[in-house]
Amino acid sequence: MAFSSSSSLIALALLLSLSVSSVTSTSKFDELFQPYWAADHFSFDGDAVNMKLDNFSGAGFSSKSKYMFGKVNVQIKLVEGDSAGTVTAFYMSSDGPKHHEFDFEFLGNTTGEPYIVQTNVYVNGVGNREQRLNLWFDPTKDFHTYSILWNQRQVVFLVDETPIRVHSNLEHKGIPFPKDQAMGVYSSIWNADDWATQGGRVKTDWTHAPFVASYRSFEINGCECPVSTADSDNAKRCATSGGWWDQPILSELNVHQSHQLIWVRANHMIYDYCSDAGRFPSVPVECEHHRH
Repeated sequence: MAFSSSSSLIALALLLSLSVSSVTSTSKFDELFQPYWAADHFSFDGDAVNMKLDNFSGAGFSSKSKYMFGKVNVQIKLVEGDSAGTVTAFYMSSDGPKHHEFDFEFLGNTTGEPYIVQTNVYVNGVGNREQRLNLWFDPTKDFHTYSILWNQRQVVFLVDETPIRVHSNLEHKGIPFPKDQAMGVYSSIWNADDWATQGGRVKTDWTHAPFVASYRSFEINGCECPVSTADSDNAKRCATSGGWWDQPILSELNVHQSHQLIWVRANHMIYDYCSDAGRFPSVPVECEHHRH
C-alpha cells in the first residue's frame, strides 16, 4: 500500500498545475536554485547535482525565488556507507525570528544501520515538533522523491508520494498556522555529530570523507512571490488566486493516502513529539486535536 504512487489527488494537482500561470516547473537546477554556501563543494553529473561535506566545509543551495503555497519535489540519493554524524536537509523556510519552516532532515548512521528521517514544523519561530521514522527502502542506493505540499488547510510531507506527516490548519482552535509568509526552498549537508547519530555518541569518521548527497528532478509548482512585494500582499494574492493547491480535493488526504499515513506511523515511526511526556509534561495543544 505504501509503495503505490497513484492517487486522484496527485493526478488532479498535476493536471491543474499545467494551466496555472504562477507555476514554475523544471528539472534544471540552475533555473530554480543557486549555491548559497561553499560553491566549490558542488559538482554536476548529467542532470544530477552533487553536494559534498568534508572536514573543511559542508554546502547548501537555495531557490532563487520565494513561494507561498504549492508543492516542491526533489529527488535525492543520500550519502552511502558510513554517514554517521552527517545531516542532509531539504526544507522550506521564511525569514526572520518569527519564521515558518518545514524540514526534512536525514540523519546519517554507521554502515548497515538505517538512515533516520526527521521532520519538523516551525510556526512563528517555534519548532520542537519533531517526528522521526525509518524508511521502507535504502535511501542511499537510488534516488527517491521527497515532497512538501503546502496550502491553506494543511502541510503534507511525502516520500515517493506516500504521505509521512500531515500538519493541519487548526486556527479554529486558536492554533497558529503558517500561511502568511513566503518561503524559500533550501538544501544543505553539514556535520552535526554533536547530536545527529545516537544523540551525538557516534562521531563523524572523516576517513570516509567526502560525504556526497546527490539531487535531480527539481520541481517547484506554486505561487511565486516577488521579493519587492510585502508578505501581506503576497499572502492575499496567493490565497485568492484560485491556484490548484486550493482545490477542495487538496484540503485533506484522500482515503488511500490516509491509509498510507496510518501504515507509515504504525510500521516506521520511531519518535513523535506528541508522545514525549519527558519533553512535554503537558501535551502540545495541537496534539490534543489532531494526530499528525
